[in-house]
Amino acid sequence: MNYRITRRDFIKSATLSVTMAAAAGPAIAQPGSANEKLGVAIVGIGGQGEFSYENLRRERMVAVADVDTVRAGKPYTAFDASCQFTDYRKMFDKMHASIDAVVVATPDHSHFHPASIALELGKHVYLEKPMAHNVWEIRKLTELAAQKGLTTQLGMQRHVKDNMHRVTELIQAGAIGDVTEVHTWIGSERGMFPRLTEPQIVPATLDYDLWLGPVEHRPYDSKITPYGWRFWWDFGTGETGNWGCHDLDIPFSALHLDYPTHVAVTGPEPHAEMTPTAMHSIFDFPAKGDRKALKLHWYQANGGPEILKHYGLSTKGKNNLFIGTKGILLCGFDERDLMQQDAKGTWVSVLTHKSAMDFAVPEKSVPDSPGFHQEFVNACKGGATPPTCNFSYSGPLSETVILANVAYRSKEAFDWDHTTMTCANAPAAQALIKPVYKAGWEVA
Repeated sequence: MNYRITRRDFIKSATLSVTMAAAAGPAIAQPGSANEKLGVAIVGIGGQGEFSYENLRRERMVAVADVDTVRAGKPYTAFDASCQFTDYRKMFDKMHASIDAVVVATPDHSHFHPASIALELGKHVYLEKPMAHNVWEIRKLTELAAQKGLTTQLGMQRHVKDNMHRVTELIQAGAIGDVTEVHTWIGSERGMFPRLTEPQIVPATLDYDLWLGPVEHRPYDSKITPYGWRFWWDFGTGETGNWGCHDLDIPFSALHLDYPTHVAVTGPEPHAEMTPTAMHSIFDFPAKGDRKALKLHWYQANGGPEILKHYGLSTKGKNNLFIGTKGILLCGFDERDLMQQDAKGTWVSVLTHKSAMDFAVPEKSVPDSPGFHQEFVNACKGGATPPTCNFSYSGPLSETVILANVAYRSKEAFDWDHTTMTCANAPAAQALIKPVYKAGWEVA
């Protein structure tokens, strides 16, 4: 097989291989019960992929692919040599009949191709966040997973934390009334990550062309590969993609958010190549069901947003402020504090001083998770409960996160029509919705 081929041609070839294998003899069976082990392949094990490997190793680990055989480390060598690959396309071609589920833990720019191939081949997918590098890729993966009826999970592991469940229950029980605004932030100045000035030699163990994947050639830089890529538009999505999916998971879960209708961003002058050190995004979400229309603010801001000073609040351990008609809720992944104004207009912490106000903590309604990876395994094996961060939920969240980058880079606020994927009257923003791949990586 020629491995420098388009994804469409690869899928045709791999599908033909599956058909021929079935005709020649029985393929390895899909797991049908909790007692059967899941056949798992991992694409990208040298970084975050090792975390999934450790959480899934009790299943049947059948194949691994990583572009750097040294950085892939000890987990890579735990696989039999015949199941070790540098090119995930060769892995799929040789091992697809043994694979039930695929973990994709590569840099943002190379999420889409292996994940979409896996879904096309009927494999369940655990994918690291953000779902993909741009809005078009995210939408395609979301639609493909739904079309195929496959189990999916996006790597927002904090979703299973007990405190997140309790925040959701408080908001949905109306503890602060109708939510009118949410302010979400990451306290960070990371970005503007310049290249090294001296020439760099590509390590002999790294397939750099394959690491670049669908991106046009860029000089190798040891500060960018394997990690600094996150702060370069060609490869990453900045702190917005890095932390946005985690932090915004709290309001998306509590308020049943999906697609915004308007996006606007302020921040420093955008750089053509590097992600920013600060930005402020504003999303409008329309009323839905019992929820009123609201504004969602996302910040990359060292020290948190200015609104915290208005309420005299600390950012320590927190990343979300819900503002409602009856109070405010300040929370993070592990902490929460609900405040209401007393008769004198003083903000009182209701959760820590329950006698100060007429307030009843709602009963638990969000079930405990068996574990983030276990949710995925159980559903792959036929369990009735889908993973909590399946693509139908995490797709719209990921789109929202990346739309912030679109508005920032284009310097255009726009109305977003999610049904047609159009940025109204914003041509520069529209140009960033769908990628242009280099020759050999085109997608039909």
